[in-house]
Amino acid sequence: QVQYVESGGGLVQPGGSLRLSCAASGFAFNSAPMSWYRQAPGKERDLVARIDSFGDNTDYVDSVKGRFTISRDNAKNTVYLQMNNLKPEDTAVYYCKTPLLLAWGQGTQVTVSS
Repeated sequence: QVQYVESGGGLVQPGGSLRLSCAASGFAFNSAPMSWYRQAPGKERDLVARIDSFGDNTDYVDSVKGRFTISRDNAKNTVYLQMNNLKPEDTAVYYCKTPLLLAWGQGTQVTVSS
């Protein structure tokens, strides 16, 4: 059974930082590319960042380039999203997922507000 447990979200002021974690299980994590998505209220769920199975190649949506960093620890079956210089428009529920499978986790709420 595929499972994702996202954590690390919270309320932060503009300019602040958060580090999201996603513990994955139920599939061959070491050989799976991983992605972070986010869904803001009233909007569609969008891709934010992705990383290949080795952690060598990453890609980001333009709005987070230079501020967010995706990484992974294959020994821990965990993918991370370091978010710096957060902006109010980053407010959303954040999800991790491998594009190889359909399942989603519960996500973690990030709220950027003063």
